[in-house]
Amino acid sequence: MYAGKVPVTATTSTREPFADIETFDVELRTPAENRLRPAYGFDDVAIVPGVETLHPDDVDLSWSLGDHRFAIPFIASAMDGVVDVRFAIALGQLGGLAVLNLEGLQSRYEQPDEPLAEIAAASREVVTELMQRVYQAPIRDDLVERRVAEIKAGGVVAAVSATPSQAERLGPVAAAAGADIFVVQSTVTSRRFRSHNGTPPLDFTRFCRGLRLPVVVGNCVAFAAALELMETGIAGLLVGVGPGAACTSREVLGIGVPQVTATLDCAAAREAFHARTGRYVPIVTDGGMRTGG
Repeated sequence: MYAGKVPVTATTSTREPFADIETFDVELRTPAENRLRPAYGFDDVAIVPGVETLHPDDVDLSWSLGDHRFAIPFIASAMDGVVDVRFAIALGQLGGLAVLNLEGLQSRYEQPDEPLAEIAAASREVVTELMQRVYQAPIRDDLVERRVAEIKAGGVVAAVSATPSQAERLGPVAAAAGADIFVVQSTVTSRRFRSHNGTPPLDFTRFCRGLRLPVVVGNCVAFAAALELMETGIAGLLVGVGPGAACTSREVLGIGVPQVTATLDCAAAREAFHARTGRYVPIVTDGGMRTGG
């Protein structure tokens, strides 16, 4: 099944421009977000053909993230079952981008193919216990450095990811090793974070300024959350909670928004942010596409 992401690099919002963008308060919600409303996934919509057709040679699907430009508008997910060093190099040479998970097996084992093969061969009865065991191995900084160097040796952009709790530790290690893009990703990510046990939040503004790499953050599905994240200086935003083929967030937790609606709402936030600041933040719709149409 498809496990990638599609950057939205054109205006997709149908909302009217904000009348007073200079005084727009990120605490406010658009009227449509204050009531129950229909929401749509990819299976619910289709693109209406317009009044003009285009020669295939004139179609440009390329997109940019920071100073990097990519010919293929897909990102391979930062999942151990999707991206390793070889796949990252292969997709990069074709003009795409693959993100390596720095909290996965690639940075825990010298030879990650061995535990991956063990997992693939395991029966349903033992695979959960096996995965819990193999992921108990510690994340090694030297392996983070090695994986980044291996991807860079393939002549492609090196993109790596970590969760917010590990980003401050792994981000500088990856950057020093030559990583080009850093992704901070969790099921739901917001600028604000509350904890009664003293767990410190990840300050995205400070993190983006200090890392000096394009930082992509996700995931979110709402206008206000997207706008607040863009205010921190991120270079890209991942949109989607629960639409992916391997994701069960909506079933287990009951949270999320159908993917087309989530993408439109976050793209509307991007347009508001662009109108106010002049800075354009690419939107990556993360998961939910199972067919080409």
